[in-house]
Amino acid sequence: MIALDHVSRRYGTVAAVDDVSLTIAKGGFVALVGASGSGKSTLLRMVNRLEQPDTGSVRIDGQDVTAKPPALLRRRIGYVFQQHGLFPHMTVAANIAIGLRIAGREVGNRVDELLDLVDLRRDVAERMPDALSGGQRQRVAIARALATEPPILLLDEALGALDPVTRDAVAGRLVELHQRLGLTTILVTHDMAEALLTATRVLVMEKGRIVADATPAQLVRGEGGTAAQGLMAVPRHQAERLAALQA
Repeated sequence: MIALDHVSRRYGTVAAVDDVSLTIAKGGFVALVGASGSGKSTLLRMVNRLEQPDTGSVRIDGQDVTAKPPALLRRRIGYVFQQHGLFPHMTVAANIAIGLRIAGREVGNRVDELLDLVDLRRDVAERMPDALSGGQRQRVAIARALATEPPILLLDEALGALDPVTRDAVAGRLVELHQRLGLTTILVTHDMAEALLTATRVLVMEKGRIVADATPAQLVRGEGGTAAQGLMAVPRHQAERLAALQA
């Protein structure tokens, strides 16, 4: 579904992404994990042309992403980021439907269907974003991203601003939607526990390069190398402290 071939992106003398080659199969759920500045968000944004690689190419279904205008490309890609990006002057319904209207597609009952999909009451449709909780706003952002039925979903720290309980609930819903809709999903996160519990494949980035490519089970077993296991130290330490409380 998605292929990056020797992709690099520099900002002055800093290589944000450094000669990365990667393929993601249709239906895959991949987490990009790494410290701030490791290049994971830059890599994600090159998939939908919010960033242009200095070298290399990005392909979707075998076609270079530069072969179509960005607007047409992005109709096939749902994109959700940390601060949800809802238009504050528009109702929830208008926010969800905006992609459909831009594409010239019938809205019909689609807003109600999408609210059902993300477990929000239909009467939320006429509210303004600032009348919603953070978790509700993020669910609306996910509904908007899925409105045009894109086969690809990109999540850029999409859960990072949520409280732990809401974050866990929304992450679980994302996994259900990924499976039910047959999406190809890439999640950028700095939280290794979140990556382990949502994705089926975890890519660890460091200084613009992918330094580990493993399943959650492999990482739990201690595989993936030094950088990966360094990120694993936090959830391991938390698990050990919880276990100690039961002793």
